[in-house]
Amino acid sequence: MTEVAKFYILSHICISFLGGVLLLALWYNIRNRFSQLLEEDDSQKRVDKALLYLSFAMFIWVLSGCWIYGGTVFNYTQTQGYNIAVNLFSIVNNMFLLLALFYFYYAPGFIYHNKKNVKKIIAVIIFTSIITFLLPYLLGDGNVDRNIRISAIPDLLLSGFLSYLLAISFYRTFAYRGLKVIGVISILVIVLIFVSQISEVFLTFGNDFSNNFIKIIAKTSLISIFLVLATTWVIRLASTPKPNEITIHFLDWSLVKLNIPTKNIYDQTIDFGSKTTQYKNLLKFAIRRKYAEGDSQTIPVNLGGEIKNQTYLTRIIENINDILQLDDSQKLDRRDLFTFIGESKYRLRIVPHNISIDKRLLEEFSETIENKEYKAFL
Repeated sequence: MTEVAKFYILSHICISFLGGVLLLALWYNIRNRFSQLLEEDDSQKRVDKALLYLSFAMFIWVLSGCWIYGGTVFNYTQTQGYNIAVNLFSIVNNMFLLLALFYFYYAPGFIYHNKKNVKKIIAVIIFTSIITFLLPYLLGDGNVDRNIRISAIPDLLLSGFLSYLLAISFYRTFAYRGLKVIGVISILVIVLIFVSQISEVFLTFGNDFSNNFIKIIAKTSLISIFLVLATTWVIRLASTPKPNEITIHFLDWSLVKLNIPTKNIYDQTIDFGSKTTQYKNLLKFAIRRKYAEGDSQTIPVNLGGEIKNQTYLTRIIENINDILQLDDSQKLDRRDLFTFIGESKYRLRIVPHNISIDKRLLEEFSETIENKEYKAFL
């Protein structure tokens, strides 16, 4: 083992272990401090485990590093079992990163809190693991052809797909929190993570020094990005208003009075004016939350749902921010007013007794042909 390789492996083990412990400690502390916000929907019992799974991914890196170090010390790096284990560690690491993305609010829609699609992707990961395990035995000496390790190709393709998901999710997360520079850096880091795995397939790619240098820089940077992500999560949770402190009054057509002390919004009257679609959508959520029960309190937001696109929810928040001319510290986020329940369904976060709707407005709204179903809730 060269001194460069030894330095990389030991650094990899120590840095990954420290990063995993820090992420685990942060997750535990955040769970204790903000448990009420994280579990405000008692019917779903949802717990955000993103940081937990990210820490598990770090500990898989620790095990992988120990395996690689043991292979160099006891001289079994050229065996099929060694290479299979390295690829399997990578696949398990990818699985934990995928499970973390399940909780990323700005992850692609087909994966965020979408159990069906996540199960399908996990099935693909398991299938990839089986293929990775079988190929060396099926191919024998033909597993390495023209300096290409064929059994490692499925893992590289899986890593490429996951890198794409990570890049989108991290950039969106940081960009929406006003940290576009970190969002761009996170994309570069994820690209480096993918590049660092190319040498496992293309054996002539780079050299010992360059490959190990890329790996240590990429993994150290990724752990740093994870820690910044945890910090922004704490800041967001600390600034998120509690459901029982928000009050909303529908005074008349297009007129709403809003009170959110956490955001320094005290009995502010909002005139939606010509933005009638946003006003009606907000009123629909309010009627369902106040008068309906169970699943009827939610509205499907998808192509086949009552509201066709999530953009309509975002526009409600953007209009409120614009009309009230809120500064960056006061601006509302979509999650301040709406709770994602799952399966494309959203519900107003405000507790029912803090919602009041003018009786005449309620009658007029429920009597219109397109809103007849709302009469059943009253």
